[in-house]
Amino acid sequence: MTTSTGVTREWQGLTIPAPGTYQLDPAHRRVGFVARHMMVSKVRGEFTEASATITVAEDPLESAVQATIGAASITTGQDDRDAHLRSADFLDAEKYPTLEFRSTGVTSHSGSEFVLAGELTIHGVTRPVELKVEFEGVGRSPFGQDIFGFTASTEIDREDFGLTWNVALETGGVLVGKKIKIEIEGEGVRQS
Repeated sequence: MTTSTGVTREWQGLTIPAPGTYQLDPAHRRVGFVARHMMVSKVRGEFTEASATITVAEDPLESAVQATIGAASITTGQDDRDAHLRSADFLDAEKYPTLEFRSTGVTSHSGSEFVLAGELTIHGVTRPVELKVEFEGVGRSPFGQDIFGFTASTEIDREDFGLTWNVALETGGVLVGKKIKIEIEGEGVRQS
């Protein structure tokens, strides 16, 4: 059922956006990651360039997402490490300038939590992934924009995408962990 404003509706106990096309708000988004360093600590970083189109369908479970991330926009707060991550040892940002995500469907949901299946392309390699998505709410900004918020996360094995560079440590283990946790936060802004 659509509310009287026509921009939200009730669905299975949630107030959700009305059907339409939404863009990821560049001022309210974070595409981050966490990787293990030397088997003892974590390095956090993010991509500062990311865009996404979110199509909210009449049936919310048929909604779709397409996202593009600028590989060269990776930052961890340490210039030498960032340059190495952009190099051919890792993302090879010159040859593969973007990381891409395209959803293939919502596979399950419970309350405000959804599992979004899709295809992630990194370094020219495409693999299936599942994002755990939490719908955070819907509203209208002080500037009259219809928005909704969400968080999403997944974990990937970077070697599945051809990112195999590493260094063995004298004490055992490796310099860079294989598992990478991806953390996304954002707001979608209605376009139509």
